[in-house]
Amino acid sequence: MSLMARDVAVGYRRGTPVLTGVSLAVEPGEVVGLAGPSGCGKSTLARVLALLLPPWSGGVVIDDEPVRRARHRVPRELRVAVGVVFQSPRRSVDPRFTLADVIAEPLRAGGRSTAAARPDVERLATRVDLTADLLDRRPHEVSDGQLQRACLARALAAEPRYLVCDEMTSMLDASTSAALVGVVNEEVAERRMGVLAVSHDPDLLDVWARRVITL
Repeated sequence: MSLMARDVAVGYRRGTPVLTGVSLAVEPGEVVGLAGPSGCGKSTLARVLALLLPPWSGGVVIDDEPVRRARHRVPRELRVAVGVVFQSPRRSVDPRFTLADVIAEPLRAGGRSTAAARPDVERLATRVDLTADLLDRRPHEVSDGQLQRACLARALAAEPRYLVCDEMTSMLDASTSAALVGVVNEEVAERRMGVLAVSHDPDLLDVWARRVITL
């Protein structure tokens, strides 16, 4: 059982690969670090494993189930198995949404109304230490740290088996970074969620990851 990239080749322009022949595995209950210099393809591999970018060759395997497509072409039961938190919270949310709307996105995608999702939204907000008064604010009305907390809550809403954190803390202050890493670690301990932590910060990966892979 694992989240695997198997001999992945991928790029954005045909004939110009970003990655070739890359394989790695994240097992349940472990944090795997992914390091490497800027431009080496860390975020590209994160997008492949988060089922947002289809590989040219090779593939992704989730708990022995091959995944051959990406985004909404992936069956929902596989799509919700992998959550993702991006580096820039402001680029990963709809600016018209409130923070409650952001957190509720996976729940609404599963067929629940906004009203029916509200109790779980409030529970998830508490999980990431977002106060209730922030839930009805829009992204421009909150800090980067508060918005990233909402993005982490959104990623956890469907209780994914695996979480891809693509430079999740690089735009945050030290205290907020520590708090969000702490929430992720609690999910690892309580639910045996597997985590791929992408970062250019070796000190962070030294204390967070069980093992580190360098591209």
